[in-house]
Amino acid sequence: MLEGIFQPTHLLVIFGIALLVFGPKKLPELGKGIGEGIRGFRSAVKEQVDATDKNTTGDEASTPRSL
Repeated sequence: MLEGIFQPTHLLVIFGIALLVFGPKKLPELGKGIGEGIRGFRSAVKEQVDATDKNTTGDEASTPRSL
């Protein structure tokens, strides 16, 4: 369903529409804000995964395994 959504022609059309809507001065600020948001999201996900891994490995080490 979403196989052809990111073809170069489609991306150019989306970029052109964004340029018309936001203007050339606002577009770099918009890109910077989106980039910061993605970086923040990635770091939050990584922290959550690390915390989950710490909790999981700590619980397994303290409980004895039965065969």
